[in-house]
Amino acid sequence: MITYLLCRMKKLFILIAAVALGCSTSKQPSITSASPLNLTADGKLFGALFQQRAAEYKALCFQAFNIAHLRVDEALSLPHTKPLAIVTDIDETVLDNSAYDVKQSLVGKDYEQKSWEQWTGLSKADTIPGALSFLKYAASKGIKIFYLTNRAETERKGTLENLVRFGFPDADNDHLVLKQTISSKEARRQRIAETHNIMMLMGDNLGDFSVLFDKKPEEERMKNTYASAGEFGKKFIVLPNPVYGDWENSVYRYNTKLTAAQKDSIIKSVLKSY
Repeated sequence: MITYLLCRMKKLFILIAAVALGCSTSKQPSITSASPLNLTADGKLFGALFQQRAAEYKALCFQAFNIAHLRVDEALSLPHTKPLAIVTDIDETVLDNSAYDVKQSLVGKDYEQKSWEQWTGLSKADTIPGALSFLKYAASKGIKIFYLTNRAETERKGTLENLVRFGFPDADNDHLVLKQTISSKEARRQRIAETHNIMMLMGDNLGDFSVLFDKKPEEERMKNTYASAGEFGKKFIVLPNPVYGDWENSVYRYNTKLTAAQKDSIIKSVLKSY
């Protein structure tokens, strides 16, 4: 009976992914019943389904950028001694990579650097709803846009081509700030702040906003979120990402050596039920 139920659940996830991609199930990679069901891969399919198909997801994005629009207008009315700038993350903030997550999950895999760089090299990621029009508006008011990302230097060409393809403002080498040696964005933010007044930070991960959230345990991330409550919707504009991020890594206590089964066990142990 258990084997039968697992097979049925596998078929359900394949159907969900097919709907998310908007194509026939016959074109999807096959997953046999021998493949174990796991929350980290199969769960990401459901998250990607929300990102790709839910009008509510689009509404959350529009809500974030509507608020950002108001904050830009407010900042323009205030005096400033340095040029204004917006510092924005790229992935799941201005570009949508859910197609990559679906492709990986359909073959039972999580994130891999090699396959990720193959994806970013295609320059095929779509835009996050509302991101392009908002950044164009901000740029039209003289605000400089810096794309601060943890994509690697090897991804520069594909990243710029993707941004230029849609006409994102300031999509050039001077405004694309990639990861060099460390994932923390604090030092890179500080360098931008030397020449610009950063009036807004945008991202889908709390590490996009403050060093308070860099590789911190789950409990500390939560505490610092409450302490920073007044900044969200003001200087910090958060975009929804139900698929991946440090929220997930913190649950695993940043242990990169865990197996899928071990991750599943941790997830089940921390979830609330009744």
